[in-house]
Amino acid sequence: QALTAAGAEVAITGRREDKLREAAAGAPWLTHVVDVADRKSVAALFAWADESFGPIDILVCSAGMNIKNRMLCEMRPEQWDEVMAVNATGVYNCLYYALPQMRERNDGLVFIISSVAGKRAAPLGGVAYNASKFAATGLGISAWSEESPHGIRITNIYPGEVDTPILDHRPQPVSDERRATMLRPEDIGAMVAAIAQLPPRAHVPEVVIKPTAQAYV
Repeated sequence: QALTAAGAEVAITGRREDKLREAAAGAPWLTHVVDVADRKSVAALFAWADESFGPIDILVCSAGMNIKNRMLCEMRPEQWDEVMAVNATGVYNCLYYALPQMRERNDGLVFIISSVAGKRAAPLGGVAYNASKFAATGLGISAWSEESPHGIRITNIYPGEVDTPILDHRPQPVSDERRATMLRPEDIGAMVAAIAQLPPRAHVPEVVIKPTAQAYV
């Protein structure tokens, strides 16, 4: 929504077509189903995008998931694989297909929506989530280091608690009072749009944005 308001032509993607249709209702957005953990699915997404509206100027990697049994002694190996596949490898898959076309133009902007769990390994996120977000953090910083000579800017954004459906996977239900203190998705959107409107000479490597009431230690 924020990028559209800023004048961008927007396409949104996700695993569930019904959710995409619901999100795009009344908006001038293109939609395409993708599973970022599936490299063939991501390849098909970028081929579709190229045919639909040409090279991608701005890529926002925001897919993420978590599990309820978050302790190392409780989780199963396949749960670790699932979290890493979406939160870390999913970002890599998107970069793999987006960066070559950005290199050709010597221009491009990538946002990786990590988490404060990618800066502080707190028990709240759990072992797999924390590890996956640290991986996404390292991926974004390393990729920017390589790609900056090509005019590509990569920004890692580290949100604190945000009121989204991922809260449904908390080990304990989240109260309405707790939700009321959290960030909203539009807060992250505003940050993305603000950075996207900076001139190419300006690069913001990292941003932490958290609820006022949330600790950051």
